Amino acid sequence: MSKKLDRELYETELLRLQGELVKLQEWVREEKARVAVVFEGRDAAGKGGAIKRVTEFLNPRVARIAALPAPTERERSQWYFQRYVAHLPAAGEIVLFDRSWYNRAGVERVMGFCTPEEHRRFLRQAPIFERLLVEDGLLLRKYWFSVSDKQQEKRFHDRLDDPMRRWKLSPMDAESITRWEDYSRAKDEMFARTDIPEAPWLVVESDDKRRARINMIAHLLSSIPYHDIKRSKMRLPDRPPSTGYQRPPRDSQTFVPDHAASLA
Repeated sequence: MSKKLDRELYETELLRLQGELVKLQEWVREEKARVAVVFEGRDAAGKGGAIKRVTEFLNPRVARIAALPAPTERERSQWYFQRYVAHLPAAGEIVLFDRSWYNRAGVERVMGFCTPEEHRRFLRQAPIFERLLVEDGLLLRKYWFSVSDKQQEKRFHDRLDDPMRRWKLSPMDAESITRWEDYSRAKDEMFARTDIPEAPWLVVESDDKRRARINMIAHLLSSIPYHDIKRSKMRLPDRPPSTGYQRPPRDSQTFVPDHAASLA
């Protein structure tokens, strides 16, 4: 295992990479590109933290997160990929999938939420689906965040003991501890069937969250041929002279209490 990345080095490099992500965003918007990034991995592998750092300085009208809830009854009757297609990026957009269609190859397979035939059908169709997307010009990246069993369990305990993060821990997460090998077998089969040249799986070692975020963002940037978009300089206009507008009296409006004043 690599040494944990120094915090100061991490924050310096992260800020630099986030500046490059802003450039990537402007290139995507200017070139009408379509970028879809899939974040997969075990529970507590660090996917959410990486997504948060990717989007921190981006325009939510350009870069959005797709984190789909459990399917409705109507969606269960549709072609499996159908509801994900609706969230794919249009021209000039970046979509980050916080879990994706690969739910079927992981949690649905292990927890019995799909039938063996539905699972087999998914593994047959997923490569076809992704080849069609790439052939149509969509830039698809698939990242698998790989965490060790010991580190996963430590993060679960940290969440359990932290009231600010306890909501992240679900009964499904707890059960994943007892089904570690089942998830491992499911992941191995998924890789064997869906790691294709057009859309390969990209493994991010994530026992060190700082290192994982830096490595993942750096790779994403290196995999897309973006360039800096020169924008015309803006100049703020001079404020025009007053035409006699008078602000209404303060007591005619309801202000929030000054809680900050009580902190002094």
